[in-house]
Amino acid sequence: MQNALSKRKEPLTDTQLLMTITICIFAVMYILAMIILQGGFLHAQQIFDLLNDNASLIIVSCGLTIVMIGGGIDISVGAVTSLVAMSCILYLNKGGNVLVAVLMAVGIGIAFGSVQGFLISYLKIQPFIVTLAGMFFARGMTTILSVNPVKVDNSKFEALRNVKIKIPFLGYVAKNGNLVPAKMELGVVIALLCIILVFILLMYNRLGRNFYAMGGNEQSALMLGINVNKTRLFSYIISGLLSGISGFVLMMHTGAGNATNALGMEMNAIASSIIGGTLLTGGVGNIIGTFFGTVTLSTIKKIVVSSGLKDPWWQSITTGGMLCFFILLQSIVLSRRQKN
Repeated sequence: MQNALSKRKEPLTDTQLLMTITICIFAVMYILAMIILQGGFLHAQQIFDLLNDNASLIIVSCGLTIVMIGGGIDISVGAVTSLVAMSCILYLNKGGNVLVAVLMAVGIGIAFGSVQGFLISYLKIQPFIVTLAGMFFARGMTTILSVNPVKVDNSKFEALRNVKIKIPFLGYVAKNGNLVPAKMELGVVIALLCIILVFILLMYNRLGRNFYAMGGNEQSALMLGINVNKTRLFSYIISGLLSGISGFVLMMHTGAGNATNALGMEMNAIASSIIGGTLLTGGVGNIIGTFFGTVTLSTIKKIVVSSGLKDPWWQSITTGGMLCFFILLQSIVLSRRQKN
């Protein structure tokens, strides 16, 4: 009985606390949007549209969260996503096989993650410099492959792309009285599977615990017998893998590719991770928080547009403001916990 009571009295960890704050802020913000703005916010399809539009961002953010928990950074993820999408489109347009395109996407992502991870882990080059070079390289390769927008012209891929999962009990009644079911793209299912797998990795796998230990204190991790170089390498390989998957999912959503695809995605992924409670200093983060950080960021942009501020810079201003707010909030909360 005493053991049960002691477990209940255990305070939330920093990771759990920051994740809880993010979820609460998202819930309050969305409810206020439903009350004040109404419109599409009253329909369940709005939630699924957020997921449909941001499935690739969610996947990239999962990989970046792992890297940030380990105390690193990867700003090449958006460019790698763009390169993967363009490469797969050009391959499919030549009559390529969809399964081979998936393997190509995964292979490109792992290749970038492995090379960058090796340079950072074993040659001790700064992560920002390495991934900045990776970003420029991937963007340059994407432009070389195709300067002009390219649409997917592959019947088998189009059949896969057009798959929509209907959720009738979350639909809405149209003006003609017919029930319109909510629809979710296949990319969202892939994104949710990635979240589940990364959650299991971080919470229940030794490698995931090593990421937290390495990001929290590298010297302590070494004393615990953790191979820090190998662990850091794996964090970048996983990030690259998820960037490759993200590129394929982005291609499924847009059905086209161009040199500016996923432009700024790395900044949105970093913002989503931070809003979700991941600290840039490492050692603290949660993949569920990252998911809510992504939808929170996307909801803010929807609210700005629904408010009549349709100019792109308003979205940038609000994103920057929210990011500063969450960083300040995290700093205040964690500093007070340390004092107590």
